[in-house]
Amino acid sequence: MKFNLFFASFLLSLSGFAQTWSGDVAEIVYNKCSQCHHTGGVGPFPLTTYAETSPMAAVMYDAIALDEMPPWPPNNDYQQYSHDRALSDADKTTFLDWILAGTPEGNPANTPPPPVFSGGTLLGQGDLEVQIPTYMSKALSNGDDYVCFAMPSGLTQDRVIKAVEIIPGNREIVHHALIYIDPSGNSVTDTVGGDCGAPNSVDAKLVMGYTPGSTPLTLPTSNPLKLGMTMQANSQVYFAMHYPEGSYGEYDSTRVIFHFYPLGETGIREVITEPVLQKWDMVIPPDQVTSFTTQYPSGSAGLPIDISILSVFPHMHLLGQNIRAYAIQPNLDTLKLIDLPHWDFHWQDFYFFKNIQKAEQGSTLKAECSYDNTSSNIHNPSSPPVTVYAGLNTSDEMFLVYAHYMLYQAGDETYNLDSLMNLSTASILEETQSESIFSVYPNPFSTGVKIYSPKMKPGDVLSIYIYDLQGKLVRKLAENSIIDSNELLLEWNGRSDSGEDVDGGLYYMSINRNGELSNHRMVKQ
Repeated sequence: MKFNLFFASFLLSLSGFAQTWSGDVAEIVYNKCSQCHHTGGVGPFPLTTYAETSPMAAVMYDAIALDEMPPWPPNNDYQQYSHDRALSDADKTTFLDWILAGTPEGNPANTPPPPVFSGGTLLGQGDLEVQIPTYMSKALSNGDDYVCFAMPSGLTQDRVIKAVEIIPGNREIVHHALIYIDPSGNSVTDTVGGDCGAPNSVDAKLVMGYTPGSTPLTLPTSNPLKLGMTMQANSQVYFAMHYPEGSYGEYDSTRVIFHFYPLGETGIREVITEPVLQKWDMVIPPDQVTSFTTQYPSGSAGLPIDISILSVFPHMHLLGQNIRAYAIQPNLDTLKLIDLPHWDFHWQDFYFFKNIQKAEQGSTLKAECSYDNTSSNIHNPSSPPVTVYAGLNTSDEMFLVYAHYMLYQAGDETYNLDSLMNLSTASILEETQSESIFSVYPNPFSTGVKIYSPKMKPGDVLSIYIYDLQGKLVRKLAENSIIDSNELLLEWNGRSDSGEDVDGGLYYMSINRNGELSNHRMVKQ
């Protein structure tokens, strides 16, 4: 689809109606686009202001109309997840209508305050930091660069992880990073060939991944839900890195920071991360589309115990076409886990459920997928197509579904994983604030936080928006409000615009006063 901006603008102008950046579109961009498309982000261009967004209208029209952007592979009609990036039908219509109208700005003073993005660590120093050596991307304009680094952890005793943060050394070129723990120490570094997508050791377990817009993995650390993942002594930390085409000559040195529970901490429930579904006997003939299924357990008995599933992470390589995972419960009901109708190797992630999913004893976990090994598959690494087998290299294929899961306890399915994914306030360290005439207190807060300024002027135009760590709008405290005195006192009660109490964690208050922007960081306990 190619878009003629002039012709479309002429047609739409006949109706006399147009969306505007300040009144309609900026809020959508801030919520769904800016987390990747900001200065220093992995997006190829920033989208945080009208001046940045308007010139990209034609490119954005095609990407949105074809559902290529924002990237959100899961089928939301199948299951619901935390941190959904997909555009609603209404948002999509608003965005496309705005482009068709010629991208009018509206009144700049009415533009919502933008979200705030941090280029450094969010959780602080942590207990263990592991960093890859400085690496120069070899990704030319005709291909991506996939490399792997096996790094020693230096741990002399087992520790229990409560939080993990991946910090790209160069956010502009790190498309994704997958972090594995290999207790065997048998993984090897592979930076030759540009096709390393996973460890060479079957003992390595995926812990978490970084994709643009993702946040640190922070597990609940207090009753009634206290979770952790054990990292064995002498383990390797394995980085599977992806640098996109065109990043040749750019340098990166990504690091991962682990936060551990104190030694001797009790009452921690172990979270297991492993490929619960996998198939290693695949043979994929050339010049055809081939489908496979797999299940666990392999027999008819089903799961020996109840389990609580926190997330799923489907994994295939370049021939992947689609993949679906689910569980058949003992009463024959289907527990839907994930459906990716259009597999995209470049966009992989752990998808955390909004609520923990219970797979009952006797259930069977199942997955099905298809591979397109034809010349019409533009991602096929072989021309002409060749027979492909299951293997660890990107030119091989994989059929895996990872999961974070744990042994079930009564009530697990009632826990909200949006809350689970929020930062633990005990782990949040100080961060400098931008200069502002506003003060925020108390901070941290539990039931309410006050915003005060003694330096307002009658006639000031003020907007105050609250964003979460991912840049998602939570609450509008003021929207183009006209100030009638020399001071301001507002209070946020810790609730969203829909009236729901927000989860504990980190939030940003973004302020637009007469076009001047400032922000404050707040912690809700």
